Amino acid sequence: MNIKRILTWLGFVIIIALIVVGLVVSSEKRPSTSETAIPLPTPITSTDWIRGNPNAKVTIVEYGDFQCPACQAYYPVVEQVFDASSSTIRMIFREFPLPQHADALPAAKAAEAAGDQGKFWNMFDLLYQNGNDWDNLSDPTSVFDGYAKQLDLNLTRFDADMNSTTTAQKIADSVTVGTAAGIDATPTFFINGYRIENPESYDEFITAIQTAASSTAP
Repeated sequence: MNIKRILTWLGFVIIIALIVVGLVVSSEKRPSTSETAIPLPTPITSTDWIRGNPNAKVTIVEYGDFQCPACQAYYPVVEQVFDASSSTIRMIFREFPLPQHADALPAAKAAEAAGDQGKFWNMFDLLYQNGNDWDNLSDPTSVFDGYAKQLDLNLTRFDADMNSTTTAQKIADSVTVGTAAGIDATPTFFINGYRIENPESYDEFITAIQTAASSTAP
């Protein structure tokens, strides 16, 4: 009886060991978070802010917040990438002001209002380059009006567009759709329709672009 019990327990232990090994092997085969293909929440349309080569094989979409310290830190890297690759990529920016940044929404509205007069990317630059001038103000409107004047915008129209329900709704829709797709931080980047881990340097960004370009080559 003792021998049978020992054999039974030994068989039980072997089975458990095999199950554990199987689970470990299985987990090693699963893609990590960085390898999981998370698709772009919505297709790119004419309502998106686009720059670069419209026929490029590589498309980069950034969900960003103008007051976000990480986005402000990424800004010079993104600009360096664009300057080096503007003929071979197209770049899109989508609004994603985070609720913990009190001035992020007004800044997004300023960018959208400037865009209504053809100066989105100009305002984009001013907002990121001069974040320390406005990102802790109780009301940054006067600073944004100053940027509008600097860009030779119609100030009356700029203020009206900043405060319009259309502008507010566009931004709200961008946040709602992005949140539903799992975006919970900024900046969040997509290359050729799929979310990527944020590159840690210019070189990593360029490598990601080159990889995307080679994977779409005929």
